[in-house]
Amino acid sequence: MSEQLPALPVTFRPGRTRAVLLTAGAAIFVVITVVALLLDRLSPGERVSFIFTAALMAGVLAMLARVKVVADDSGVTVVNIATRRRLEWAEIVQVNLRPGDPWVFLNLSDGTSLPALGIQPGIAKQRAIADARALRALAEARSTREPGEREG
Repeated sequence: MSEQLPALPVTFRPGRTRAVLLTAGAAIFVVITVVALLLDRLSPGERVSFIFTAALMAGVLAMLARVKVVADDSGVTVVNIATRRRLEWAEIVQVNLRPGDPWVFLNLSDGTSLPALGIQPGIAKQRAIADARALRALAEARSTREPGEREG
């Protein structure tokens, strides 16, 4: 394989998408909170409900921004919106990012497929393609080694 494997551990995450989501969440929280505090007609309970709603919206955007794929010597951790799953390298049969896919899908040895939202071509398509190739190369290189075998 002529392609250079990334050094482990490596974290794949949609950086631009994450920045947009976190910035939007902060902006929404600030704007709604300021509006709630400036409107004289609102009761204290209504102000609190506005601020709570703003915090809830910012929290949802923060959850969307937490997605990542972390690869290390022993396997891969896939962090999606509300779930986290740890996989051994041998469990990953194939890494797929087909044209039109919203994110990478990992085909697993148990016959299931796991979405890996940490690599998504939304805003940065070329970055996602490079990340998918790197994860595919890592999975291929790591799954072919014998258990307990160390990298040379």
